[in-house]
Amino acid sequence: MFRRTFSALTVIRFYIVGWYFNSFPFFIADYVYFENSSSNPYLIRRIEELNKTANGNVEAKVVCFYRRRDISNSLVILADKHAKEVEEESETTVEVDLTDKQKHQLKHRELFLSRQYESLPATHIRGKCSVALLNETESVLSYLEKEDTFFYSLVYDPSLKTLLADKGEIRVGPRYQADVPDMLAEGELDDREQAKLEVKVWDPDSPLTDRQIDQFLVVARAVGTFARALDCSSSVRQPSLHMSAAAASRDITLFHAMDTLHKHNYDLSSAISVLVPLGGPVLCRDEMEEWSASEASLFEEALEKYGKDFNDIRQDFLPWKSLTSIIEYYYMWKTTDRYVQQKRLKAAEAESKLKQVYIPTYNKPNPNQISNNNGKPAAVNGAMGASYQAQASLIGRACESCYTPQSHQWYSWGPPNMQCRLCASCWIYWKKYGGLKMPTQTDEDKLSSSQPTEESHVRTHLSRQATQGTPVRNTGSPKSAVKTRQAFFLHTTCWTKLARQVCKNTLRLRQAARRPFVPINCAAIKAEYADRHCELAGNPLKIKSTRKPLSCIIGYLEIHPAVKPNVIRSTPTLQSPSAKRLLAPSNHSSLSILGKRNYSHHNEIFFKSLNSGPEMPLSKVVQTNRNVR
Repeated sequence: MFRRTFSALTVIRFYIVGWYFNSFPFFIADYVYFENSSSNPYLIRRIEELNKTANGNVEAKVVCFYRRRDISNSLVILADKHAKEVEEESETTVEVDLTDKQKHQLKHRELFLSRQYESLPATHIRGKCSVALLNETESVLSYLEKEDTFFYSLVYDPSLKTLLADKGEIRVGPRYQADVPDMLAEGELDDREQAKLEVKVWDPDSPLTDRQIDQFLVVARAVGTFARALDCSSSVRQPSLHMSAAAASRDITLFHAMDTLHKHNYDLSSAISVLVPLGGPVLCRDEMEEWSASEASLFEEALEKYGKDFNDIRQDFLPWKSLTSIIEYYYMWKTTDRYVQQKRLKAAEAESKLKQVYIPTYNKPNPNQISNNNGKPAAVNGAMGASYQAQASLIGRACESCYTPQSHQWYSWGPPNMQCRLCASCWIYWKKYGGLKMPTQTDEDKLSSSQPTEESHVRTHLSRQATQGTPVRNTGSPKSAVKTRQAFFLHTTCWTKLARQVCKNTLRLRQAARRPFVPINCAAIKAEYADRHCELAGNPLKIKSTRKPLSCIIGYLEIHPAVKPNVIRSTPTLQSPSAKRLLAPSNHSSLSILGKRNYSHHNEIFFKSLNSGPEMPLSKVVQTNRNVR
């Protein structure tokens, strides 16, 4: 019995040790992959807290990061515009040596930070990654050379659908850096005016002793305590005497006393008289006294949410306060007992919370795996109703990303009706980075839109299908193709062309083109063609003569030059009437574009008929004119 118990405990012990060594620890502030769907890419999150639920499960409170595929196209255009502006401002051009493939993969490494938090089960963690703020001093290739490495430079707001530049940037320029003058040589005098460079606020070589200065500061504190006793608002905030004395002992009272002493050339009598003028004692307040209890609560709540991001604190919580006032209050707040108490509470909560969690390696098979069962391919994406022929078409299909025809494991990818698949390495790339390794045809069009090629109409067709939502797929060759409708080529015979000319009245091609879904009576056309074929046996159709080449026409014009008409021109004088053309107009004008006579020609014929013929009544003239029109 003892041996059996020992052997059972040994098995349990080995099981626990094996589970421990096959799991990986995940700590707070780690960047991790979360899987929420078997077919979609991983979610990238940062762990903020690890909490244990009532059921014993562990949930992670995480910060959300978004990929380019998760935001709208308009925001992607803004992100590209921001990247170009950053590239133009930087002194070094990094994007010059990048190939199209590297530019395509670099977009998969870009993330967008957000202020959104969510809670996810810790069992959905699939691994660690690294996310950093885009460093302008490093090469962009450094992010491509490292696995599981991402960068971000913009902040995305999911509720407002906006992109903003992150505050973490290097501030360079005359607004942030001082111009340091050259060092003076030995014996060289500084000819600058010291009064413009600095202001003297205290003289350590004053005639007063340290004891006299301390006595003056005690008097200043007493005056401050008495001033708070007289002030109604201060008496409400500091109802007790020791609270008023503590408020009067703050730095703002001491700074005012020392500044007053310095301005009166360290004369104690004149300085004391300034502390207590005719209107009453001087009351000096700092930000700790100016802020109300509700404003202090709002500040602590904002500090809990945003940290030391004072711009966001002012914008969302305290818009009526200045940025200087908020920063000054923060550093004074850190000296109070309230800050010490909150720090102790946070430390106690941190001790009670989990600091790390061990997640075992996820070895379950993915539902998108394509496996062979008894030589027959399994269903793809759960398409159990698909025919065997559609499933068997996946056997010889290449990878949609790297175009390799062989892999130890295949995964179905995309819509089920597309029957696309990825190899094992491209599937891991898709899950981690949210894209394919090789750029598709639409991506190549975006990268080389300014370079015209011979197949521009093909690229236009691809981009049009991409905008309409038609997926782009590869058929195994390096050249991508689009799954379009079945194409056909209509080859007309000579008899069909002849029937079009002979049976024009029956066919009525213009009316048939306007009604493409109405069938044409082929039997009537054949009967008419058979009847007219006998009639045309003795009178064949006239074949239009071919047009002569341009060289023959030029030679003919050289031999027969055109004769210019002689035009008699007379100089107009004061006595003679205005000159008229002696060249008679032609009786026929040129035909219009549609092969009909123009309006002026019809009017000319009409009025000639009126002049040459007998006189007609007015009604006849109007009727004739209408007929002509």
